Amino acid sequence: MIHPTAIVDPQAKIANNVIIGPFCHVGPHVTLEDNVHLVSHVSLTNHVHVGEGTKIFPFSAIGQDPQHRSFKGEPSWVKIGPRCLIREHVTIHPGTEKGGMETVIGHDCMIMVAAHVAHDCRVGNYVLLTNNATLGGHVQIGDYANIGGMVGIHQFVRIGQGAIIGGMSGIENDVIPYGSVIGNRARLCGLNLVGLKRRGLPRETIHDMRSAYRLLFADEGTQSERIQDVAEMFANNPYVMEIIHFMQADTNRALCLPER
Repeated sequence: MIHPTAIVDPQAKIANNVIIGPFCHVGPHVTLEDNVHLVSHVSLTNHVHVGEGTKIFPFSAIGQDPQHRSFKGEPSWVKIGPRCLIREHVTIHPGTEKGGMETVIGHDCMIMVAAHVAHDCRVGNYVLLTNNATLGGHVQIGDYANIGGMVGIHQFVRIGQGAIIGGMSGIENDVIPYGSVIGNRARLCGLNLVGLKRRGLPRETIHDMRSAYRLLFADEGTQSERIQDVAEMFANNPYVMEIIHFMQADTNRALCLPER
């Protein structure tokens, strides 16, 4: 299952039914779980763990040194979950000491052509990164988030679960769970209603989320007062409370807000 032109270090850990195509390079600290497929010209260096059934397309470079001046060759990791699709020219860099020494991609993600995941990022499950999407260091992306083409996300930004980012947006502030944002610099423009419906949420739940959204970003009162009021009104709605907890969490960035 290993093409004769591939270079695979004998110390690499290769599980069952792995396919390593032409001109791939697999380093000594790489682990490939069952049914991983490296199509061709894939470079896996330093400490990389690839989950079961993940498929990586040509000219992807995973595990190369992070673009960070403080990195001195520490044994940091890239960890990719099972059943991911990683398309051509994708780059994923390992973590640094300041960020926990690992970059993590969840399961069932699709990372499309020429996307970049920088050091110490945490990407959840079922995430879509469209062509040329770029994540700065320490970015956190929640499950089911959809990042549009040519989006740039600033370091340390959090993207909440189920959010959608419109193409060519520049994201410098945190995006609430299930939010929909677009623009450069991006502004919140509502909830990701299409994504919520695709997830199968009941109409009543989505209705409550829309009501909560309007109250959270109304003109009356302070933000902390609005958050408290919405938390009391929708305490039994876990999706609304996820937004509330996201907005209350300590963070390095401000919140992405609607345009006034």
